[in-house]
Amino acid sequence: MDYRYGSHTVFKIQYHFVFVTKYRYQVLTGDVGLKARELIRQTCHAFEIDILKGVISKDHVHLLVSAPPNMAPSEIMRRIKGRTSAKLFESYPDLKKKYWGRHFWARGYFCVTSGDLTEEMIKEYLDHHFEPKAEDNFRTEG
Repeated sequence: MDYRYGSHTVFKIQYHFVFVTKYRYQVLTGDVGLKARELIRQTCHAFEIDILKGVISKDHVHLLVSAPPNMAPSEIMRRIKGRTSAKLFESYPDLKKKYWGRHFWARGYFCVTSGDLTEEMIKEYLDHHFEPKAEDNFRTEG
């Protein structure tokens, strides 16, 4: 397993994000798409978010990332969408005509966690790891 290390942590936290352009306009083509890819990479690198896989389509982006435990998914999206939006408007002033409200990305996003361990694997590990004494377990079931 590919674990990441912090100063006092070992972790493997992965998120699959999907986010779309405002009004689903198909503007992520050509230079705009390449610039968006570059800006997403720069933003992720700046905040120690590893991009494991990513795809930019005409009107949406898929990202599979590994993030540190101190960053909530909402914070990751806020940083990526905010930074790329501002820089894209700066680099391509014509986009301001389409997006008169200065919002490049739609408000929401899709996020799901991803990992190698299933809930069943974790339960099995915990069942066999601890002594069967009741005071050693956190189990609340009867």
